[in-house]
Amino acid sequence: MTRRFFTAPQTSGRGATLLRRTLIACAVGFFAAAAALGMVPADEPPAPVQHLVTRTLPLEPGDIQVGNAGSAPFISETRIRRGDTLAAVLQRLDAYDPKLLAFLTQDSGARSIYKLYPGRAVLAATDDQGNLVWLRYVHTPDARDDDQADNGTARMLVVKSNGEGGYTASERAEDTTTQASVAVGVIDSSLFAATDDAGIPDAITLQIADILGSKIDFLHGLRQGDRFRVVYQTRMHNGRYAGSGRVLAVEFINNGKRYDAVWFAPDGGTGAYYDFSGNSLRGAFLRTALKFTRISSTFGMRMHPLHKVWKEHTGVDYAAPTGTPIHATADGVVEYAGWQTGYGNVVILKNYGKYSTVYAHQSHIADGLHKGDKVEQGQVIGYVGATGWATGPHLHYELRVDNQPVDPLSVDLPVAHPMDPDERTAFMKAVAPYKAQITLLAQLPGQQVAGSDRVATR
Repeated sequence: MTRRFFTAPQTSGRGATLLRRTLIACAVGFFAAAAALGMVPADEPPAPVQHLVTRTLPLEPGDIQVGNAGSAPFISETRIRRGDTLAAVLQRLDAYDPKLLAFLTQDSGARSIYKLYPGRAVLAATDDQGNLVWLRYVHTPDARDDDQADNGTARMLVVKSNGEGGYTASERAEDTTTQASVAVGVIDSSLFAATDDAGIPDAITLQIADILGSKIDFLHGLRQGDRFRVVYQTRMHNGRYAGSGRVLAVEFINNGKRYDAVWFAPDGGTGAYYDFSGNSLRGAFLRTALKFTRISSTFGMRMHPLHKVWKEHTGVDYAAPTGTPIHATADGVVEYAGWQTGYGNVVILKNYGKYSTVYAHQSHIADGLHKGDKVEQGQVIGYVGATGWATGPHLHYELRVDNQPVDPLSVDLPVAHPMDPDERTAFMKAVAPYKAQITLLAQLPGQQVAGSDRVATR
């Protein structure tokens, strides 16, 4: 939805802006005169309704440019829609110009404009000739911030006219605030369709699928009438949506059974998701290091694709495009990060006790990752490639027990450690507000499901 701070009859072309301002000025003058007289002459027809919408905006030196007529910029705002193009966004802002579009496409400093996240706002200011004065887009919450903090920063792209028919682009950090948002939804066709109807950001939808993905088959197992309630973080910048944070709590009713999860970080340390009873939803190991992939070669004897001899394959190969992020399957310490013959770029992690993991044939290892670094489960440690002895881009993944490779697809993986009594007491206290919010959402009309059973989510 596009919002303009002044609304008036619409025309097209650059002269539209001047016409709108003229009409607005006449309307404002009319109502001011009527107020001074205390009445409108009875023998005149009622004046057409004109809407004046005001909003306080943070202004900086140079934001307001005074032209010959002494007019301020005309500021428009639109929210990004699913499937939007940059050209469509500029057109809704009355700021479309082939030269501007070419600049945004070609200038390296403006590349973030292509991160068109649905729901986020883009603002543009134009002068009385319809020329762009500035364009602003808060596109990325800073991932380095503490997700549990009340404050943080976000990255804003600022594009300005240089006064010579060209433009400049710059990035800057902007203060944001974090607030909790709640939503409920009902499955009619798919998870994404339901979360779109509920106004839930795509990033939150993906987190829900990731958190409960081992319990619910979100591709084939959803049923019409399934429902969910979720509490999640929202980042705001000057009253506008600037991105989402993490899911704080979620309850999902699938085929009459309840599954729930809540985020808990004891003592402000590394957090994880637990069910409402305090059981961890995260195993000590993930089954795969890639989110989207297919298995191209399994564990065991095979004909080596390069050497053409029968040889034991000590891991599992996952075919994926070059550059696909590789995630650590478990917490650990980097034992080796570099080049090894055959493996190419490889990372080896020392995990719990007798366990270690190998991630080979990477196009490149994650920046700043070195021997001795601590790594968390799910952290990106590199990117898929075809280095070493490889015929195409894939990840060769090994799970070792006492330095001996085992089949990661069939071995019984260790479970997460249970909470000790002190941790459980802290957990119950920390998650009580989220459980209360979920309970309140469940009491909304149409949210009760007769006969539902809560199931353990371990």
